[in-house]
Amino acid sequence: MEGLLDAFIAFIRAERGLSGKTVDAYAADLTVYFEDLRSWGVLDVARVKQEDVSEHLKRLGQRGLSRRSQARHLAAVRGFHRFLIAEKLAEKDPTEDLDTPRSARKLPSFLTLEEVEQLLAAPDERHPAGLRDKAMLELLYATGLRVSELCSLGINDVQLGAGYLVAKGKGSKERVVPVGRMAVEKVQAYLDGVRPVMLGRRESRALFVTPRGGGFTRQGFWKLLKRYALKAGIRKPLSPHKLRHSFATHLVERGADLRAVQAMLGHADLATTQIYTHVNSARLRAVYDQHHPRSEGVSPPRPKRRQTGA
Repeated sequence: MEGLLDAFIAFIRAERGLSGKTVDAYAADLTVYFEDLRSWGVLDVARVKQEDVSEHLKRLGQRGLSRRSQARHLAAVRGFHRFLIAEKLAEKDPTEDLDTPRSARKLPSFLTLEEVEQLLAAPDERHPAGLRDKAMLELLYATGLRVSELCSLGINDVQLGAGYLVAKGKGSKERVVPVGRMAVEKVQAYLDGVRPVMLGRRESRALFVTPRGGGFTRQGFWKLLKRYALKAGIRKPLSPHKLRHSFATHLVERGADLRAVQAMLGHADLATTQIYTHVNSARLRAVYDQHHPRSEGVSPPRPKRRQTGA
């Protein structure tokens, strides 16, 4: 087996142009693979079966390797067996029908309702810039827009009287998103009293503008958001996308239809939106574990001592 391993390593180093670290990782992974094969009596790599590769992956999991590491191992094993077929040293690839182990998807981070309220209350509406910022934050949380979509909104993209806006998402795809009452009120107040003052005699198609008359940039909004997060006492890292996650999470928690949330977020695939059902389940689990008397981590209440008369 070692001779074939040397030939494969020479091949990927010369023909595929992989980095030295990747080549070394492949060599180490295949060495472990060969050791496993020998341990259950498989000495000819041309006769390896799918069950052998599956058992190897199973053992990797038992040894504590993450799914990401298992996926790298399988990539090395798959590349090796395809090399054998290309060199006519084997007739079948035992990895052909095996799925790559997928890492557990990380749950999105979001703000609590209390944190959202603190953030939305941070702008000082007595000043024009504060009223504009309040309108931007309210609109972002009310619609779940991406920050790029918020900054690219035109004055004609928002129909406040009808309570909706038209967002231009990825691939220039447009979608209609409803706008809540509070956001409508704040954006209308900004349009009536702030935007004309900031523009003066200048014209702009941008909905949200700066005192110089230009449209808002993504970087400018990031700075604005960080400043208000600090003022609101929110210590966790905060980004515009976290507000988008908060919008979706809070909707799902209150029973919103997943297809409707998908449409509002502009997700092409429902599977992308389904991550918020996992967030909801995780929160329910945490609440259960914290409060149920027979759940782990919570001690059942001690019975009161029976008082006896003197």
